Amino acid sequence: MGKKIKVQRRGRGGSQFRARKVGKISSSKYPKKTQDTNFGVLKELQHEPGRGAPLAYIEFEEGKGFYTSAIEGTYINQEIQVGPSAQPKVGNVLPLGSIPEGTMVCNIEITPGDGGKLARSSGSHATVITHDKKHTNVKLPSKRNIRIPNNSRATIGIISGGGRLEKPFMTAGQKSHKKKAKGHKYPVAHGVKMAAASHPHGGGRHRRPGKSTTVSRHAPPGAKVGLIAARNSGKRQRRRA
Repeated sequence: MGKKIKVQRRGRGGSQFRARKVGKISSSKYPKKTQDTNFGVLKELQHEPGRGAPLAYIEFEEGKGFYTSAIEGTYINQEIQVGPSAQPKVGNVLPLGSIPEGTMVCNIEITPGDGGKLARSSGSHATVITHDKKHTNVKLPSKRNIRIPNNSRATIGIISGGGRLEKPFMTAGQKSHKKKAKGHKYPVAHGVKMAAASHPHGGGRHRRPGKSTTVSRHAPPGAKVGLIAARNSGKRQRRRA
């Protein structure tokens, strides 16, 4: 009987799979929702290990503020407005229903008050498409359109740190440090190179899985490897006019 595969071991939550706490500053979340518009100042920009974008601290008053991902074009001592009557300027936080159509936004709440869930990685942004009475249509970085309640908040602008992935890792050590900061296992062995007892793709002489690598989203942890809930796989075919 082979050992448990990585998906199963990771699910147990062992210390070797947890990201390091050293150097962590804070989570990136909006403050508690209020009916008033708060005026703050961007006090500092900091680097946090494991994050692709800088972390900005917005201070409303002495000892009261919140951390959020920095936006391209913002700067130290810039005034930041958070609330329903804030102006639609870069760095300000508004409800989606108050943001003009065609505006680029980031750090979008899926449900009002959840602190921001969508378009949060470095260099990413979504676009406000249309409004109706209760919802706003937003085009995500994946090009998918979704409907989000009008009172969910978003930040005007693009998350900073764009182009980070364009610079390659020059040494294995650089990649190792990045993976350690995120709690990822490195290096990663391909399943087809393992024995049949160690991975669903293992076994066989010719380094091929021997079966489809597309699996159900509801597959158990021991089988949930490969292309999970893939709509399609392989090379995309060009549509003929």
